[in-house]
Amino acid sequence: MSKILQAKQAVVQEITDKMKESAAFIVVDYRGLSVAQATELRKQLREAGVDMTVYKNTMSRRAAESLGYEALNEFLTGPNAIAFSTEDVIAPAKVLNNFAKENEQLEIKAGIIEGNLVSVDEIKALAELPSREGLLSMLLSVLQAPMRNFALATKAVADQKGEEEGA
Repeated sequence: MSKILQAKQAVVQEITDKMKESAAFIVVDYRGLSVAQATELRKQLREAGVDMTVYKNTMSRRAAESLGYEALNEFLTGPNAIAFSTEDVIAPAKVLNNFAKENEQLEIKAGIIEGNLVSVDEIKALAELPSREGLLSMLLSVLQAPMRNFALATKAVADQKGEEEGA
């Protein structure tokens, strides 16, 4: 087997492994971004724990097909980069969506989130969600509300009885 073929197979295996390990990955068209903009985007993604890499489309297609993500192939055309996130499914969507708002050249194409193909609209909707910590905070607030209301009602009754006894 030729060394070139072995190298290509290694790259396809690398992409396949990244796709398997990722909770989410998003395909973007970065055409038109300056070097400074691309560097800034990579910095923001890195800070969010997201890895963005540029691969040849044919190799990305082979990796996607090996995992059953054939539907992703139609989006793997032109110059693409793939943002991989192993932990947070919302992080790549948030960073890419916010960056695309400021830099119209960046085009979000599609993604795979927890094994499901998602459209641009779904990625943008996901990006508008609060972070995991924000959602947990909201849930905690909802769970605490009945107890807080009960405590306030009990205090109000106690205060009222205290006023009646004092009068």
